[in-house]
Amino acid sequence: MVLRSLIAGTPIIYGGNKTTEVSVELAAAFEPGDHLVVVQTTGDLLHIPAEVNAIAADAVTAAVEAFRALGSVTDEQISDFFNAFADRLANDAAFAPIATANLADIDAAKAKGRSTTRLELTDSMRADMIDGLRGWAAQPSSRGTVVETVEHDGWSIDQVRAGLGVVGFVFEGRPNVFADACGVLRSGNTVVFRIGSDALGTAKAIVEHALDPALDHAGLPAGSASLVASASRAAGHAMFSDDRLSLAVARGSGAAVAQLGAVARQAGIAVSLHGTGGAWMVADATANAERFATTVANSLDRKVCNTLNTCCIVRDAADRLVPLFLSAIDAAGTDRGATTKLHIVDDQRDTVPAEWFEEVAIGRAEGDVTEPRTSTLGWNDLGHEWEWEDSPEVTLVIVDSVDHAVELFNAQAPRFVATLISENAEAHDHFFATVDAPFVGDGFTRWVDGQYAFNRPELGLSNWEFGRLFGRGGVLSGDSVYTLRSRVRQSEPLLRR
Repeated sequence: MVLRSLIAGTPIIYGGNKTTEVSVELAAAFEPGDHLVVVQTTGDLLHIPAEVNAIAADAVTAAVEAFRALGSVTDEQISDFFNAFADRLANDAAFAPIATANLADIDAAKAKGRSTTRLELTDSMRADMIDGLRGWAAQPSSRGTVVETVEHDGWSIDQVRAGLGVVGFVFEGRPNVFADACGVLRSGNTVVFRIGSDALGTAKAIVEHALDPALDHAGLPAGSASLVASASRAAGHAMFSDDRLSLAVARGSGAAVAQLGAVARQAGIAVSLHGTGGAWMVADATANAERFATTVANSLDRKVCNTLNTCCIVRDAADRLVPLFLSAIDAAGTDRGATTKLHIVDDQRDTVPAEWFEEVAIGRAEGDVTEPRTSTLGWNDLGHEWEWEDSPEVTLVIVDSVDHAVELFNAQAPRFVATLISENAEAHDHFFATVDAPFVGDGFTRWVDGQYAFNRPELGLSNWEFGRLFGRGGVLSGDSVYTLRSRVRQSEPLLRR
């Protein structure tokens, strides 16, 4: 029986022993042909209109058909695609309509009071996209690589790397991710994109003026990289409900990514989630003053997932390091032409000077907002990630010890980036052994980046919010999306068991 309508107040079972109800608004909006997804972890009822579901399904179908054809495409053709894509982005005439579309997206986002920090396709972002694509062109193909050979009398088995299949990709409005995610073609996969509505115009222009012409130039199947051209969030839900995906990758805000991951998991799709970020820094009593101040300032140059979010200073060092911390975050704000916003635990107000609680202009997405420069929060709020625009925003907390900081990190942080500023080698070893994070350092936090650290354009950086990752590190890159096939070579024709 096909669901054709919903009745307000109807109880819906989720999680095996809980219920939620169909709202009046949902019942009124639901029409024949629409889909309803019940998120089993939260009870969220996600409405997918029929036309949106069709757009997502068509894009996935194109990618599935392209994957079937990709086996006959040479590695040289895939390299040609990356180079042609880069050439189109580097060509000013081809890039002009992309830039125009991006400016229109920025204006529309500003009119809605949205952040445009990650939306703007700057000269440096354009250069990074081109460099990343050329990097994939130069990267040796892993398709057909023999990982292991097991020899037997009269026969042998090769374990061979092969493409995994169709990768579904939902990401926030950062145009550069569009090029990064195409890296999955290097390892023999195809990809379906769904970008945030704020950047949809830019994405369509990239497809029309750079991506599709590059696919055609290289002779790759048209669906090798497909855009789900819908501004509706339901398009992401539809795509992640399609069990033809081999992997679902989501980047964006923590809540949205968690919901998308839940949708994909219950559809039986493997997921790679890249949502909540924010780095933690811990400074102990031995911390070098200059190193500490420099690493704080250099970890607040812009807001991305690896930006310093929470700083823990051991109580024995507070009198010495807190003034340095305040000076460093003040300098970080000055470098951006803005005033830094500080948060501190409510019962530690006396840790910072009274003038830090005065009202100032803080640069928000909607413009300058007058508010206290320092706000207080509770001990259970230390993991909150600050999404800032112009004014750097960071939390300070005084802890009893490094172990206390680690305990707070493991309990409240998304378990992503942790760094310790200490002159004690044993303390660093203990920190690495006890802190539950995939990325651990002893200096600034912004090194956590696939391109910067590993010379590999990244699809995303994974935290451990949903547990440690099976069989791979925290950097998801195009060449890390693969499966293994077994190929037998029988030299003894009379072989039998």
